[in-house]
Amino acid sequence: MSDDASGVHVGGDAYGGVRLSQRRSKRARSSVRTLMVTGALSSAVLLGSGVLWFLSTYATSQLKQVNAGTAGSDARGAMNILLVGVDKRDDLTRQQQNQLHLGREVGQRSDTMMVIHLSEDHSKITVVSLPRDSWVDIPGKGAHKINSAYSLGGAPLAVRTVRNATGLTINHYVEVNVLGFINVVDALGGVSVCTPVAINDQHTKFQLQPGTYELDGVKALFYARTRATARSDLDRIDRQQQVISALLQRALSGGTLANPAKLGGLVGSTLKTLTVDEALAKDLLGLANQLKDVSTDDVAFTTVPLADVNYTAPTGESAVLWDKTASRDLFRRIAADEPLVKPTSAKSASPTPSASSSAAALTVPPARIAVRVVNGTAITGLGARTKTDLQKAGFQVPSAPGDTTPRDHVDTVVRYPAGREDSARTVAAAIPGAQLREADVPGIEVIVGTKYSGAKKVTVKPTPATTPTATGAPVAKTATQNICRK
Repeated sequence: MSDDASGVHVGGDAYGGVRLSQRRSKRARSSVRTLMVTGALSSAVLLGSGVLWFLSTYATSQLKQVNAGTAGSDARGAMNILLVGVDKRDDLTRQQQNQLHLGREVGQRSDTMMVIHLSEDHSKITVVSLPRDSWVDIPGKGAHKINSAYSLGGAPLAVRTVRNATGLTINHYVEVNVLGFINVVDALGGVSVCTPVAINDQHTKFQLQPGTYELDGVKALFYARTRATARSDLDRIDRQQQVISALLQRALSGGTLANPAKLGGLVGSTLKTLTVDEALAKDLLGLANQLKDVSTDDVAFTTVPLADVNYTAPTGESAVLWDKTASRDLFRRIAADEPLVKPTSAKSASPTPSASSSAAALTVPPARIAVRVVNGTAITGLGARTKTDLQKAGFQVPSAPGDTTPRDHVDTVVRYPAGREDSARTVAAAIPGAQLREADVPGIEVIVGTKYSGAKKVTVKPTPATTPTATGAPVAKTATQNICRK
């Protein structure tokens, strides 16, 4: 699918006489590769990014620096980096503000927060998304949504707030913006995304039907920012993690590294979109060199566990509350360098037993689950009937049913991607006799077989485990698992 850039001009400055050549040394090429890892992580947070390409002292001189009150770090050892995505509008032209649908208000706003943890040997990276509506204590300001910390006190207050909320030492700070995000995506030739549900954002006029798409920088920005789906900010976090993973894959590809034009475009257009703490600015190249062997298999994503996704704050604002026990354990595990993603084991080709007969408690309510229905039989209208049944049972079924080839399914199978087993279990429990099967699919999919007899309503107990990440064992996936499969 081909998308235009909607007329938004966001090209970066040429970088004054610094030229890349194919004669670059192997060592320097390795440094560039690792900087791309950090940059791609910075990038899709929505919000902007900058691929951290530090070409000697030139790159460092282009970075904006801030005294963020971070702890600093040794050359080696575990460290935590607070990544803040901002949507400052006062550095945009009127045309850009209109075309990006960002509004014209001036000032500083944080749109996304993530903590990036580097393991002690710098061989693994863990990225924890902090929902922007998290209701937390902001030092000296009282209880507010976590994204208010930046607008109330800039980088220093954002660092203090996240440090107090997570218990983690924040060693470094990186701030990125919308223009950098667009530039990175376009410099990499676009990004592949997949949505299991329809998106219809009335504010930006951005629309997608369920499926896989290739997006340019502007449309990728809309995709990463929209909250126009059932789970609002939680769905948006999933999309941001998906986009970061896809950018990582492209940034680390041999084609990008071997193409001087792409290298130059990335460097020239993104360096000035980053703001970092003073200590990080001095040694970012050294840090990046230590990440030279990191791959998409070594980057894990998760979201802070939540106890209440529909909390009404004393101010009347809609917010979310962290699961105190589960989140405390999550950050303890991160501080201890414990892996969040278990090594994958060979799976049997046969489906797992019916979830309806499983004793495992259901933890995700139907209203939060989007399902795609596929008719696996030759029975005309069975897909449409199944869609209606599932909607009556409380599930989201946004798209028209499809058909399999061949249409010879007997059992009904609920297919799900890695990390979505809890949601799939709820769907299978609603369909008597349905079987569960993990597969390379973008979302929950029901293949209807001839044994299908209808769907029923299921009850999910109103416990703290009503979100996928509130179970004490946060859902975590690697960047490789996040990448869309066509």
